[in-house]
Amino acid sequence: MITNISLVTVYCLDQDKTRDFYVENLGFEPRSDVTMGGDFRWVTIGHPSQPDIEVTLATPGPPLDAEAAAFVRRQLEKGEMGGLGLRVDDCRKTYEELNAKGVTFLQEPSDRPYGVEAVMRDNTGNWLVLVEPKEFAPEDFA
Repeated sequence: MITNISLVTVYCLDQDKTRDFYVENLGFEPRSDVTMGGDFRWVTIGHPSQPDIEVTLATPGPPLDAEAAAFVRRQLEKGEMGGLGLRVDDCRKTYEELNAKGVTFLQEPSDRPYGVEAVMRDNTGNWLVLVEPKEFAPEDFA
């Protein structure tokens, strides 16, 4: 039986720089940094309030074939990769704090039927969504 999600992957072009972005700007903590066989490096981060889930920071490569890895690299370079949805307790305040640190935002905080949302990019170009959730019903989207 599956009990929970324990690992998600975010692709990046430079594991060190991306780890540092998440740690220094977003409050994540480094978890693993292990080189395994050749040049494959296993780098994970996690949020201190979620010890059971890790984010793997993976460079495009095996197990992707060369064509798929090249596609992922191109998408990252164009800023067209999805990343993570991050829950926040005050989206406008978090936006101000991260904006002051130089984090790039694609969308300022906006009211949505499901809460307040802002969209930013990490240092590699992945889209990250900040959401301050609120209760909603399907009819709120009409």
